[in-house]
Amino acid sequence: MNLVSTENNPVPEDARSGMLPTADGSQLRYAHWRTTRPPCKGTIVLLQGRSEFIEKYFETIVDLRQRGFDVCTFDWRGQGGSSRLLGDPAKGYIDSFDQYLIDLETVFMGVALPDCRPPYFMLAHSMGGLVALLSAPKMASRVNRLMVCCPLVRFGELPVPRGLLGFAAGLLSTIGMGSVQLGGAGSSNERRRFAGNRLTADLRRFERNIGLAVSHPEIAVGGPTAAWLFAAGQAISKLDDPDFIGSITIPTLLIGGGADNVVSLRAIEELGFKMRSGHTIVIAGARHEILQERDLYREQLLAAFDAFVPGSKAV
Repeated sequence: MNLVSTENNPVPEDARSGMLPTADGSQLRYAHWRTTRPPCKGTIVLLQGRSEFIEKYFETIVDLRQRGFDVCTFDWRGQGGSSRLLGDPAKGYIDSFDQYLIDLETVFMGVALPDCRPPYFMLAHSMGGLVALLSAPKMASRVNRLMVCCPLVRFGELPVPRGLLGFAAGLLSTIGMGSVQLGGAGSSNERRRFAGNRLTADLRRFERNIGLAVSHPEIAVGGPTAAWLFAAGQAISKLDDPDFIGSITIPTLLIGGGADNVVSLRAIEELGFKMRSGHTIVIAGARHEILQERDLYREQLLAAFDAFVPGSKAV
């Protein structure tokens, strides 16, 4: 499907987009842009979180292009404009995070390498941050630096004990009921209200993103299923292995939100301490979606990007 535009969220100019098949039969929607401030300093591979879509990052794509970068991004299978995995497209589903690794490899080999200019950097959010970390050992010879914002390295506050939720998700997945929705039942993000939301304190950006889901429900997705939660737990557990952590050699900057209760800030800080190639910065007061946050927090994240990614400071 084509990129969609709304009055307050137009598609950045000169987009190149399309669909790309994976080896295991999914179709991924991708898009890439050339920098608006040549010469090109490289390409940012932008990885979304769970339930997100390319359109949600148009503002960030503009910021990165103005910093001299090409940008390559895509929708993970099961969300956005990519293939859905269940008959009910509103359910967030995956069998294994290995499928997300296939998605990343497919787009990197099929779009980023042939169509975008080196060197390559990854900027990832939440679930995308977890996938980026899992891919890091293989990406060491391809990606120069990795910046992950509020990565899903452990769940934050949950309505039920973490162990009980993991047990229920595993049991349902094992007995063939992995498609049962365990969190945030509903058709899409448009059912969320600004008051009490855990994602952002910025009303304008919140309403912009909700407006996208309302006007284009085909790109939105609802809460996670038991299978997704079980797969996420298995993926997260890999980061408990010191040998795996030691295999991540890409220079990595972990960004945590001081007011984030979607993922565990403590776990992010602990991971940064354990990584030889990693470091953690906490943006005090920021909620989970820092790139969708108030300018006060968002600009701190972009300043960290400018300092961490070589040659990225906007002129």
